[in-house]
Amino acid sequence: MVSGNKSKASRSSRARTPVVSQKSTPWGLIAAVLVVVLFAGGVFGYAFLRNQQNQAKTEALAPFTPTAQNQDPSTQIPGVVVQGYPGGQHVGRETKVAYTHSPPFGGAHDAVWAACNGVVYPQAVRTENLVHSLEHGAVWIAYNPDQVTGDALETLQSKVDGQPYTVMSPYPGLDQPISLQSWGHQLKLSDAADPRIDQFIAALRLNQYTYPEPGASCNEVGSNGGFSQDNPPPFAPAPAPGTPGSQAETTPGAGVAPDGGS
Repeated sequence: MVSGNKSKASRSSRARTPVVSQKSTPWGLIAAVLVVVLFAGGVFGYAFLRNQQNQAKTEALAPFTPTAQNQDPSTQIPGVVVQGYPGGQHVGRETKVAYTHSPPFGGAHDAVWAACNGVVYPQAVRTENLVHSLEHGAVWIAYNPDQVTGDALETLQSKVDGQPYTVMSPYPGLDQPISLQSWGHQLKLSDAADPRIDQFIAALRLNQYTYPEPGASCNEVGSNGGFSQDNPPPFAPAPAPGTPGSQAETTPGAGVAPDGGS
């Protein structure tokens, strides 16, 4: 039989035994830290990947960058058509030019250029104004609105939107889905993902060796007697060469009119 003293001592001993409390694992904090680490890793990983892609693109386009030794790299691009045109042959806003190419890429043009600093026109624009933009060093991407839609259209827009000396517009009746123009140069193709699009732009946009007016503006001239980017003059098909009342694409010996707003 256990004595009362022993029982009391046992209870006293148990009472003096310290109680160890276990701290719970902060799973919420750990999860939050992991999320931050993974997010940071994703951001840096994406930035690294984008940098690698941009570097690869730059290296791929290096052969198409104009230099004094390679003044027209577009001649290395399969399918590019090259034709020489004199600059500065201006016509009035009501005059239609009988161009020999569709879309045209040189020759007589309106005295006012179309705004061409990264402008994507949702509607077809008067050709004579766009040809003047080419004279200032711009690249014009024309597309057949019946054939280029959806992702293909967005791909083309991404190459133009906000880019200096680049302009884009639909061109009704175009015989290929896509046509690129710079002054005296043209490339027609069917695929918006075709690498020749970037090659053409790299070779000819603001290429001082291939257009008549280096340093000329691509900014909007203004609606008062000029060109309104938000309300441009509408497209009209070019008349056939020799049509009475039309202007020939080029006129030998014609005077050259300097741009008033260059």
